[in-house]
Amino acid sequence: MPRRSLVSSLAVLLALAASSAGAADKLRFWNLTSSTIVELYLAKAGTNQWGANQCVNDKDKAVDADERLNLMDIVPGRYDVKLVEKSGRRCLVRDVEVKAGGPYAFSIAEGDMKDCQK
Repeated sequence: MPRRSLVSSLAVLLALAASSAGAADKLRFWNLTSSTIVELYLAKAGTNQWGANQCVNDKDKAVDADERLNLMDIVPGRYDVKLVEKSGRRCLVRDVEVKAGGPYAFSIAEGDMKDCQK
């Protein structure tokens, strides 16, 4: 009996780990700005270690207003977000919380974009 219980417990733990890993793959960004974003980079908050352009994960390589984008190789935490709009405007949004378990991991709205330049 104890061995069967141990095997069952291990199976449950492995299933939970697999579902957690799957959830991490489903983190999404929601563009609440009025602009199309053509480049989106994340770096752990306070660093300049920018990851890959997340916009390449989209079919047309851009995130339109009110569109959601699947994030790749990102785990929950606090990030600085660098983005470039189709118009060429570049913005930096600092200390954004990326959360798992919801319909989206984080969003950016017009009011969040205070550090921008053309």
